[in-house]
Amino acid sequence: MNDILKPARSVAFIRVAAIKPLLEQFASRQSKARELLHKHRILPSVLDDNYAVIPLHRFVAFFEDAASSLDAPAFGAKLGATLTPGDIGPMGVLVSFSPTIRSAFENLSKFVNSLQNSTTSSVRQDGDILIWSYRIADDSIWPRRHDAEYSLAASCQLIRTNFKVNWQPMEVHFEHEAPEQADAIRRIFKAPVLFKQSSNRIIMNVEEADRVYRTENKELTLILERHIGDLINETNVGNSITAKVKSLIELYIGVRPITIGLIAEELGLKPRTLQRRLEDEGTSIRILTLACRQELASRLLSTSASTMSDVAQALGYADGAVFSRAFKGWAGHPPSKA
Repeated sequence: MNDILKPARSVAFIRVAAIKPLLEQFASRQSKARELLHKHRILPSVLDDNYAVIPLHRFVAFFEDAASSLDAPAFGAKLGATLTPGDIGPMGVLVSFSPTIRSAFENLSKFVNSLQNSTTSSVRQDGDILIWSYRIADDSIWPRRHDAEYSLAASCQLIRTNFKVNWQPMEVHFEHEAPEQADAIRRIFKAPVLFKQSSNRIIMNVEEADRVYRTENKELTLILERHIGDLINETNVGNSITAKVKSLIELYIGVRPITIGLIAEELGLKPRTLQRRLEDEGTSIRILTLACRQELASRLLSTSASTMSDVAQALGYADGAVFSRAFKGWAGHPPSKA
């Protein structure tokens, strides 16, 4: 395909909370963890904030490498089977308040994008069976075996934790090929597992899925849903090149030098191709980076808790003096605290 016609990769993020259980597997192998994080350009400093986001394609690749590094059969599925509701934040709490297994999976589908975007999930009924599906929408993120096995095993574990400890789905489907450890995966799900399917799915009995386990706390549910909705809105990205580039600049500003090469790599494009597409939309990396810095500077300068040095660091400047010169250049006057 001519690169100028090549579609840009979707800008997909996953919250740091999702990577914490994985990092715990490296508790006794910190040097290996640092090596893998560096390889996939995941900054250790970002991992201190559970609500922070990292590019989804980097997380999935890190996951695959981690499984290989640890030489752990059925690594993703086994890790998912240890999940607790608190590990996935407010969405896990919402699932634990769901009155039925069906409503739990409906909540997972409705709010999965609070944990990671560019992901499709749905619940549908076909006669006396209920089907929950999960799939990363970006096909360029591949291989992704361990993410899929982790996600489905974690979902099963949520049901076993909150509804029925020995719960078993009728069938489990995966889009990847059968691994050598397929029997180990079947033991985790306690159900038939099929591979090379069109999506990742958990299939269950409707009657069991609709059994009421608890009375819904509607007031608390509404509070959680509003909070989760806010988290989803934070990572909503438009389809234009400009919108995608802006979201990546906001992610990396103050963390890594913002260059055309960095942003092009994240979007799966050549730098010159990205530059031309931005020009077609009447903008550039320089213009978008400056706009992001101006907006962030205005916000931080109005906050009494941040020093001039803090603002400079957040915007990616070497020190307060460099930031002051840059600020005066675009605003016409030196920065001052509100």
